[in-house]
Amino acid sequence: MELSEIFKTLGDENRLRILGILFKRELCVCEVEMILNMTQSNVSRHLAKLKNAGIISYDKKAQWVYYEISKKFIERYPKLYELLVEESKTSRTYEKDMALLEKYKDSKCSFVEFKETIL
Repeated sequence: MELSEIFKTLGDENRLRILGILFKRELCVCEVEMILNMTQSNVSRHLAKLKNAGIISYDKKAQWVYYEISKKFIERYPKLYELLVEESKTSRTYEKDMALLEKYKDSKCSFVEFKETIL
């Protein structure tokens, strides 16, 4: 978990948006894809970079892989973590992303139905 690698990884708006929603709860690739309206391959690529930098971790549950902010990252860099949480709220897309996350959390529909409601 090199600091220079962490900062390189954080230099992408899409990865910051992913972190913004992961600050709220753990999510799988397809959930991130729907909430941020990104392709599965794009989300997977960004998640891999965040994971390789040690910023996020994952937990495999059956066929699903759920991502969350790494506890090791939070413990090692608590001030950076706090800064990222606060600064994510100033993003141009934060309100939209949070609204879609809340809408998704509250919905009882399938992934396909949810995606159709946001398009």
